[in-house]
Amino acid sequence: MILNAANYPATLVDLSYLNFRSEQACYYQFSPEQLTAFALEYNEGELTANGVLSVDTGAFKGRSPKDRFIVEDELTRDRVHWGDINIAFTETAFQALYQKMINYLSQRPFFLRDAYAGAETRSQLSLKVITETAYQQLFAYNLFIRPVGAVDALPQWTIIAAPGFKADPKVDGTRQANFSIINFSAKVILIGGTGYTGEIKKAVFSVLNFLLPLQGTLPMHCAANVGTNGDTAIFFGLSGTGKTTLSADPDRRLIGDDEHGWSKYGVFNFEGGCYAKTVNLSEQKEPQIYAAIKEGALLENICFYDDTRIVDYDNISKTENTRVSYPLHFIKNSVSRSTADAPKNIFFLTCDAFGVLPPVAKLDTQQALYYFLSGYTAKVAGTEQGVNEPQATFSACFGKAFLPLHPQVYASLLKNKLTQTNINIWLVNTGWVGGAYGTGGRIKLAYTRAIIKAALSGELNHANYGLLETFNLSIPTTCSGVPAQLLNPVTSWKNPADYWIKAKELKALFDANYRQLAIV
Repeated sequence: MILNAANYPATLVDLSYLNFRSEQACYYQFSPEQLTAFALEYNEGELTANGVLSVDTGAFKGRSPKDRFIVEDELTRDRVHWGDINIAFTETAFQALYQKMINYLSQRPFFLRDAYAGAETRSQLSLKVITETAYQQLFAYNLFIRPVGAVDALPQWTIIAAPGFKADPKVDGTRQANFSIINFSAKVILIGGTGYTGEIKKAVFSVLNFLLPLQGTLPMHCAANVGTNGDTAIFFGLSGTGKTTLSADPDRRLIGDDEHGWSKYGVFNFEGGCYAKTVNLSEQKEPQIYAAIKEGALLENICFYDDTRIVDYDNISKTENTRVSYPLHFIKNSVSRSTADAPKNIFFLTCDAFGVLPPVAKLDTQQALYYFLSGYTAKVAGTEQGVNEPQATFSACFGKAFLPLHPQVYASLLKNKLTQTNINIWLVNTGWVGGAYGTGGRIKLAYTRAIIKAALSGELNHANYGLLETFNLSIPTTCSGVPAQLLNPVTSWKNPADYWIKAKELKALFDANYRQLAIV
């Protein structure tokens, strides 16, 4: 690879503050067209039949949570909730590894981008994103907020991502060759040894989760959209529960699909783009996402139909975590400013493979805090090696892996928001009905969409409700577009006695998990 190749002229940028030599030649602020062309020329990926760059991210096709570290120093020592999620890294080891990465990149071409995180200017972070590969830089272009006009020479935060740089665990203090390390004092993120782009996105999310609570802003792992009447809705949920799918609604405008803040001024997107799962994607089920996969988007770890460059979204032989990133404006009815008023409706999405939770329940404030701190979903048999039957998964605040602070901090912020405003809070099961996985079936997407529509329209505010014991959930007896027998999970099971046995088992898992957390 030639640094000053005629087709890709390098730019001299002053990066001396990062310990580069005073003026470093790099590929600065390349356009999506330039980045795609570069990636193709240097064999980083290939084009699909409709002109979208497709790449394989290498050995890592998902995040590696056990290799995420936070530098322990005076700023973080007494604030970070240390443990198996937030793993401490020494300042000395960070500085040594940082200089090694700078030396590594100084000897090869790299890409540089100015960008922002946070659509609300009061909470916005300026970023410099340095990547070794063109496709990582395209991801950064798609996912972060793109500047308009001049940018500050010195950013608030710097991200350095080099998949070709491998750490030596015995020398560098990492667990293995790959790593993601956040230094809050230096305001630097180091990512090495992995080509999975999601590490870049989630590292910045972790930074915001540390900083924003100090301002009274609640950072949220959620999607958000707004109706024609200005009514905002937010959708919490772990991967696979449907927050991206359900928030992409042709009748409502998309604010964002994954990361938001809730300040005293309203809801705002952290990002300038979307990072959607593509497994089983179809134009019929998810037309907006399907249409957004066009030139400028970036597909990761997908497969093609034999002897074609047509994407086979049902093929998960590489990974179930197939992904696409694209700018927010690729969704036609997105909110250009990425901000909106405080929510009128909050949805907690869960994919309950035990078939115990109802398709929809209305929650009071205390129940909302319980389910927020629980962050429940279930792994389904066959999706991971060794998983032979449904397994309950709890991720506090629907984002435990990205929370530097104790979950109680975020739950307290949510409690304050809920007590100040009149908000409808809904628990929505996008998983199994009529029985557990293997006996029942997954609820139809059309039924879940009908539930969301009924909640947003106000229909469910005026419905009759019954009480589902064990979980003490209020469940509607009717909902337009949904068979009545499905709304009560007891009546949807062939044998109600089997339901109650499974319900008590799941409730015991909920309570055991909740006891590990401080009650808000």
